Amino acid sequence: MKIKSAEFVISNQDVAKCPNNNIPEYAFIGRSNVGKSSLINMLTDRKSLAKTSGRPGKTQLINHFIINKNWYLVDLPGYGYARVSKSSKKTFQKFITAYFNKRKQLVSAFVLVDIRHEPQPIDLNFMSWLGEHMIPFSIVFTKADKLKPKAIENHIEDYKNTLLETWEEMPNYFITSASKSIGKDELLNYIGSINAELKE
Repeated sequence: MKIKSAEFVISNQDVAKCPNNNIPEYAFIGRSNVGKSSLINMLTDRKSLAKTSGRPGKTQLINHFIINKNWYLVDLPGYGYARVSKSSKKTFQKFITAYFNKRKQLVSAFVLVDIRHEPQPIDLNFMSWLGEHMIPFSIVFTKADKLKPKAIENHIEDYKNTLLETWEEMPNYFITSASKSIGKDELLNYIGSINAELKE
């Protein structure tokens, strides 16, 4: 799938104010500093569609972008925020949970994980929560350009071993790098194939 157009639509904290139509949505979420904004900009071929920042926790709203006029890319706040007050964290958690529980238009979530680190409890817990709530998701390993191929292989294997302790099978996953455009075609083609199935 080629992205021909990508436009910002709306930002808010109230799920009820999200676009009220039947256009499919794909939500991107991850811990602070996982490279989410850079990945979104890489996927859409836009330098600043999603705001990147040296300060983690920059995304504090539900952001909808309409892609190719026929699907939404949803940029969600992280679930492990840096330099954000406890009251703000509670607000974020509340509307993130509300988004996943209430958005019938959501087709799949993409959980971003920094491939350089060993499996983190906060990521594993969030994936478990999605599984318990029957929300389809894929793992998107980011920053693959920072590791050699063998190290990537080892880190994926660590994740598989950890997840298979509680999951029947390894969730669908992608290996990406925003700076090298690694995984771009695979991820977009995956979304494109789902959209094609939804139209049938």
